[in-house]
Amino acid sequence: MAERRSSPMARGRLISAPKSGRPLRNEALARGMKIGLFGGSFDPPHTGHLHVAEAARRRLGLDRIWWLVSPQNPLKDRPANHLDTRMAAVSALADRPGMVISDFESRLGCNRTIDLVRALDRLYPGVHFVWLMGADNLKSFHHWGQWREIFESIPIAVISRPHDAVRARLAPAVRMYAHARIREQGLARLPLRKAPAWTYLTEPLDWHSSTALRARS
Repeated sequence: MAERRSSPMARGRLISAPKSGRPLRNEALARGMKIGLFGGSFDPPHTGHLHVAEAARRRLGLDRIWWLVSPQNPLKDRPANHLDTRMAAVSALADRPGMVISDFESRLGCNRTIDLVRALDRLYPGVHFVWLMGADNLKSFHHWGQWREIFESIPIAVISRPHDAVRARLAPAVRMYAHARIREQGLARLPLRKAPAWTYLTEPLDWHSSTALRARS
């Protein structure tokens, strides 16, 4: 069955993909930098995603946010739209200083977060990575492949999302790693902490979702 393609979206509305040029791929990093890794299919990207990225950068003092656009979410049965289409849409949405759009996962040829994290640690020694995700992902994090290994390999920052605050805070990963949670006063040092270490950032809520935007398209 052929993949179903639709126009990329951002900011809660349809946008046009750039007609020429390539997404920003400034992947050069120096030792000591603090980098947020924001992975997902972004199908389509929306202001809720941007809210997560900007909140994490501001609250954690990150040098850059890498938007890691995945070829396909292994937990979703619905085929994702074409990678180039989604890369272009993310580039249009996250066209701000410090935001880097990457297809690293596709080039690496992996679809598991743990493999991605390990590869980045090998390729960028001395760089401090933090995994970023919305609270909607935390509630189902225990379904991710080798989720305990992920928690014990990289610091994690969870950003509040609508509808999911209570369920996220009762998630199996939260219960298992309650001892490793970093409170507000320690946020700036989260990227420097040895895993397991994680925090929950409470922020004003953005109500956009990829599911709702697909339904409206």
